[in-house]
Amino acid sequence: MKLVHKSVLLKEVEKYLNIKKDKWYIDCTVGLGGHTKMILENGGKVLGFDLDERAVKEARKRLKSACPDAFFKIYQANFNQIGDFVRKEGIEKVDGVLFDLGVGSYHFDFNEGGFSFNSDEELDMRLDKRLKVKAKDLVNGLTKEELNELFKKVGEEERYWAVSKAIIGARSVKPIETSRELADIVRVAKGKRGRLDPATKVFMALRIVINDEINNLIKGLKESLDILDKGGKLVVISFHSGEDRVVKHFFKDNKDRVEILTKKPVTAGEDEVKNNPRARSAKLRACTKK
Repeated sequence: MKLVHKSVLLKEVEKYLNIKKDKWYIDCTVGLGGHTKMILENGGKVLGFDLDERAVKEARKRLKSACPDAFFKIYQANFNQIGDFVRKEGIEKVDGVLFDLGVGSYHFDFNEGGFSFNSDEELDMRLDKRLKVKAKDLVNGLTKEELNELFKKVGEEERYWAVSKAIIGARSVKPIETSRELADIVRVAKGKRGRLDPATKVFMALRIVINDEINNLIKGLKESLDILDKGGKLVVISFHSGEDRVVKHFFKDNKDRVEILTKKPVTAGEDEVKNNPRARSAKLRACTKK
């Protein structure tokens, strides 16, 4: 299967980054290279990062083909290390930093890694396979109280208690090993369906914790301000209200260092949502370093 991923809010990212020729930009979450390609086509140079080894290889190949004369480097690394890599490359300051949070749609399309509740894969959810703990380790190892905390606070799951109780009951019979097993348990426990699959928030909570996404985001944002040049742009796209709150508060807490460009988060228009349903929950915030 061919890897497919549509970059969200592409025009909006282009607008807020305000790309300048031959200046350096950081793409903290390259994915398959959609946003990076746009930056390169506008004359920028890119230092990119992604945790997924397969995505890094595919992005390199696609960008080399699409932009053969452009300058870019992509590393398989966490964006909480961007400061180290910028210094390693001998770059003094950059003109823009982009975060496109969450996971690429290809993780769900391939039904690999346990990200999709419609697959019967091992309940893994590690974006970086070098990490030790898998999602099934949490599902089978956390106490009921710990599961409650995880689903309530991280996943914002309204019926967290029912889900935790059902998981405890199911794993007392046999360990929960696959994504489909967990999804079916959650669906029965919640007993209702809406626009979203009942398992959505539970899966999201597990993925965020397994990959330590909130803490990595906080560190990545801090490092971004340190490497940005005066007038440089910081643009963040989030898909989860918890991540959006982190970005919102980070901007407000650093008002002495940044000028906020988005009073409210920028969202996708009807046409983009129609062509790319994933864009429905995307929220973009941007600021300029003073």
